[in-house]
Amino acid sequence: MSVMLERIESEMSTIATASLYFNRELSWLEFNRRVLEEAMDERHPLLERVKFLSIFSTNLDEFYMIRVAGLKQQIAAGVQSRSPDGMTPAEQLAAIRRATIPLLEVHRACWLDDIKPKLCQQGIHLLDYDQLTAEQRATCTSYFEREVFPVLTPLAFDPTHPFPHISNLSLNLAVVIHDPDHGELFARVKVPAVLPRLVPVEGGACDGPEDIPPERRYCYTWLEQIITANVAALFPGEEIIECYTFRITRNADMEIEEEEAGDLLRMIEEGVRQRRFGAVVRLQVQHNMPERVRGLLLANLKLTLDDLYEMRGPLGLADLMFLTRIDRPDLKDPPFYPSPPAPLHHARSSDEIFGAIRQQDILLHHPFDSFQPLVTLIQAAAEDPNVLAIKQTLYRVGSNSPIVKALMHAREQDKQVTVLVELKARFDEENNIIWAKQLERAGVHVVYGLLGLKTHAKLALIVRREQDGLRRYVHLGTGNYNATTARIYTDLGLLTARTDIAADVSELFNRLTGFSRQRHYRKLLVAPVGMRDHLARLIEREIAHAAAGRQGHIIFKCNAIVDPKMTDLLYRASQAGVNVQLIVRGICCLRPGVPGLSDTIEVRSIVGRFLEHSRIYYFANDGKPQVYVGSADLMERNLDRRIETLFPIEADTLIDDIRKLLDVYLRDTVRARILLANGSYVRAQPLDGQAPFDSQEYLSRGNMTPPE
Repeated sequence: MSVMLERIESEMSTIATASLYFNRELSWLEFNRRVLEEAMDERHPLLERVKFLSIFSTNLDEFYMIRVAGLKQQIAAGVQSRSPDGMTPAEQLAAIRRATIPLLEVHRACWLDDIKPKLCQQGIHLLDYDQLTAEQRATCTSYFEREVFPVLTPLAFDPTHPFPHISNLSLNLAVVIHDPDHGELFARVKVPAVLPRLVPVEGGACDGPEDIPPERRYCYTWLEQIITANVAALFPGEEIIECYTFRITRNADMEIEEEEAGDLLRMIEEGVRQRRFGAVVRLQVQHNMPERVRGLLLANLKLTLDDLYEMRGPLGLADLMFLTRIDRPDLKDPPFYPSPPAPLHHARSSDEIFGAIRQQDILLHHPFDSFQPLVTLIQAAAEDPNVLAIKQTLYRVGSNSPIVKALMHAREQDKQVTVLVELKARFDEENNIIWAKQLERAGVHVVYGLLGLKTHAKLALIVRREQDGLRRYVHLGTGNYNATTARIYTDLGLLTARTDIAADVSELFNRLTGFSRQRHYRKLLVAPVGMRDHLARLIEREIAHAAAGRQGHIIFKCNAIVDPKMTDLLYRASQAGVNVQLIVRGICCLRPGVPGLSDTIEVRSIVGRFLEHSRIYYFANDGKPQVYVGSADLMERNLDRRIETLFPIEADTLIDDIRKLLDVYLRDTVRARILLANGSYVRAQPLDGQAPFDSQEYLSRGNMTPPE
């Protein structure tokens, strides 16, 4: 009986505390809703709205591949434990479905009923096959016979042919055939991803409107519709009854037993290969697919009706990103021209670059400050005969990376080069494997991090011989060493030659590449060994200030706040009277504005042209502010299961710059949404008499004209 009472008391306690937190998964869906709202916002140019539609779809695909797949695994394993907000895995899955279906309907309406017709008015046509003229259809048939048919492989399903493997996120045709001898048959045809999904066509409706010059008109139809119209060519002598598109999503979260991995590189490679065989977690079908065909797919994919999503219009709208490549600058954001920060504006040679860093700490704010000075720094270090060694962490570097090429060149110049490549960076594993192998072939010493911990810290260390001895130069950042994303992500970086920070970075690299139990650093906050405790002490200090009648003020800018312990500390800060202002782009499980709990906490999210990615932790400290910037969000995984760094901003001028930057974000009344106590977001509104203020537009003003 006592065991039963304890269990009941535990359940009641869980339910009582559930109201303190928002559900993580539903909070993420609210973030994706804000992305969708950007697609609906007519203040954006038309092709930028298309971009947000595509991003919404890509985000949702990844959410199902990882988060929904994880919940399904918990249910399969019989897990009944509740999330911090009090929901079981099964309850979370049901809530996700309830929240997702209306979002999908809005997404489809935005595309089919709003953006697509407006693109047509601007001379950009995406035509369904039945909208094509006879001449256009003949052209498509010729294209099918010449380019598509040789690539297709119809796969039958009958007693002698097992149900075919359907690859993750692939677009497929379910073909129903009537055979005179065997009756109704089923076959699957995969729409080949190696061919463009949007196929150019000319003539017909594509000739208008007349006020758009021909060179600015674009016209496409869908590859899967061309295949559907010509699918009989794959089944000669058979009668095609029906043909419908469908798409599946698989579990893509790799489980890696690192303790058992004799070769982590090989294990990650195998994991990437196995990803395409993960359990199916979602089936998307055309809304007009009949029940018997849906039933056949559900049964063979081992899914239920709760995993089925009917879609109006084409599936897989992430592919709309293709349209943003067309040459219509009148339908896009104005060009953006980042410039170097003032201290590096005229630095070209290695002596000038290192001299500028030696003279002062330099704060970089991408994309408003160009990423090129960082590339130039690594390239200059590779060529500089006085540079002895370069060490760097790489998480997501992208393809054709100038940073990686500079590191390989440095090794060719007989520098000592050490690179930590994080192979476990989700969805970048294949790319990182390729770079790791190329670096190793170039003679670079490549390591893969610590057992059981993902290395997310952004660090670069250059060791240079100078007249007064060896000096170390350091770059620390909030974002990846990726020249492509640096143009669209807002991130901060610090270039410094300070001996205390350089010594910390050296010792952290020694921990990453060798054996070390070091827990204490001079200036850096390092997870998982001390960051959580230090941040907690800084929050406690603001609480003490407020309790003593002094100024207590916290401003955090990050991507997510999920960690319950940090959330509880911020609640305590609010109860003590600390002013807590949080700028959280994505997930926020903290509930603001609850009387007696979080009265003094405001949470805002900014979604706009640039992806807000920087993390800033500002503590007012009664007029003596202390500021940390770095790679970590307030999530359990960042604080407890990753190598992360936060670095101090200590120069008074840079602290002032950070505070001014935070004030810019806090003034936003165009791209900012305010989180309410019920979990919904509302757009921030300007005060009476004030003009709307767009933080990203304000920060971009100096970058809208080409440099001389």
